[in-house]
Amino acid sequence: MDREYAQPLDVEALARGVHMSAGHLSRQFKAVYGESPYSYLMTRRIERAMALLRRGDLSVTEVCFEVGCSSLGTFSTRFSELVGMPPSEYRTAHAEGGAEPPSCITKAVTRPVRNR
Repeated sequence: MDREYAQPLDVEALARGVHMSAGHLSRQFKAVYGESPYSYLMTRRIERAMALLRRGDLSVTEVCFEVGCSSLGTFSTRFSELVGMPPSEYRTAHAEGGAEPPSCITKAVTRPVRNR
């Protein structure tokens, strides 16, 4: 999921790959990662969307589809939940203007955190 975040999530196929039922895989995944496979995937997508929006060369709609979301409304809602502001506002507030810090620093500082 980390590498192929833009692909549709198929829990059944993932479960077959590790010889588990989809329900068991989902329970085990949540026990290890603290969220469902779908929530984990959406967090990765939002993380990537944040990086694309900081670049500033794509519209919010283009970013939405680039990260694998098929609904702009769902993307915007999830983005706002995780980041605390809508994607358009984030893009305006965080557009790159100068030298960028190393990606490992940017990733650690901007990682979205799910409100529990």
